[in-house]
Amino acid sequence: MQAPAPNDTTSRLPAIEARRVTKIFGDGDEAFQALDAVSLNIRENEFFTLLGPSGCGKTTLLRLIAGFEQPSAGHILLEGKNISNLPPYKRPVNTVFQSYALFPHLSVAQNIAFGLQRLGKPKAEVAGTVDAMLRLVKMEHLKDRRTANISGGQQQRVALARALAPRPKVLLLDEPLSALDLKLRKEMQIELKRLQGETGITFIFVTHDQEEALTMSDRIAVMSEGRVLQVGGPREIYDRPANRFVASFIGDTNFLPAQVLSTTGPRPRLSVCGVEMSTALPEGVTGPALTMALRPEQLRLEAPGAAGALQGVLKDTVYFGTDTHFHIALTDGTPLIARVQNARTAEHAFRVGEPVGARPQADALQALRD
Repeated sequence: MQAPAPNDTTSRLPAIEARRVTKIFGDGDEAFQALDAVSLNIRENEFFTLLGPSGCGKTTLLRLIAGFEQPSAGHILLEGKNISNLPPYKRPVNTVFQSYALFPHLSVAQNIAFGLQRLGKPKAEVAGTVDAMLRLVKMEHLKDRRTANISGGQQQRVALARALAPRPKVLLLDEPLSALDLKLRKEMQIELKRLQGETGITFIFVTHDQEEALTMSDRIAVMSEGRVLQVGGPREIYDRPANRFVASFIGDTNFLPAQVLSTTGPRPRLSVCGVEMSTALPEGVTGPALTMALRPEQLRLEAPGAAGALQGVLKDTVYFGTDTHFHIALTDGTPLIARVQNARTAEHAFRVGEPVGARPQADALQALRD
């Protein structure tokens, strides 16, 4: 299996499209709207992640793509063809579930072969594909072992190999890493991205873990209450969140109240927590009162009283090994967290209970839509 040469997903054909898809469960007073007119375009050979808190609709959308549910309104298209009413077994789509759903009494190789045999593939083709899948997930040495007798990480690899064996056009992954411990989860993040690149298959990954999404994805759709709030690459989602929910859900964020002092020129003047600053405002964001987002790593601590720096009192420090989090109460009462990378040779010079200044990096402040 060879990955396509280009790594730029913008030139790829659509693999999956959701066109104003709505899903309602139940009737009357008990009706619950899980999806509200969701529209998405997922490109061919893309690692696409549906990210959001529990109950936001991401797994419902995955089940609609798989065919386990039908939309109440709207359409699901695969390569331009409406598949909304096709049963799961007629869709070139496979799913890796959170539970893996392996056959414990069968060997690794037999589990991988199972779906191919059900499709009526010739024995020689089944054997060749199983060998190729074992090499792909690096489990040749365990091919004869029962899946009940291998580790959780190895079981996940088998589930992936079984799902990839029929060469689906789209592979759906429903929080497949959630049962693994932290170290193994991080290893499998790299492994999943490698598998997607080597097979060239479109992966649609569901998670509530922002780190997983940022680590693996070509693009991310952030969801809340049945709606898609923003779609973009990991850096775009992190650096330019569309609204307060996205900014708060992706990483740590400080939210600072601001007042617009002047809108003349390309960079309006603002009063941010009582300190005058200037920054560009996104299109459509207007004052006079605004909320500014500022990531903790975009702050530099300084001596108190420095012009242009936010002023406050250091309330607490939390040591994280690679960095330290400084919890500050600004003069107007707004809480602020600054994240500073630790040096090996010296303790920081800032003490709890003492005044401190915190200077944002240039262009780090971003005005948000609520």
